[in-house]
Amino acid sequence: MNLALIGTVVGMALGFAGYFGGFAAFLLVAALGAVGFVVGRILEGDIDLGDLGDLLRGRDRRR
Repeated sequence: MNLALIGTVVGMALGFAGYFGGFAAFLLVAALGAVGFVVGRILEGDIDLGDLGDLLRGRDRRR
């Protein structure tokens, strides 16, 4: 899948959630989508949990 198709599917899902469930449903779908994205990146190995912890604490490992 290319990024345009993924963006279209995500946009449609958020649109349906907003239309049928209101703004709260829109926010819930967006938040769960973001969590799913991060979990997927962790499982693929693109994000290291140590790097994520440092990022949340505001530390930079490159120094």
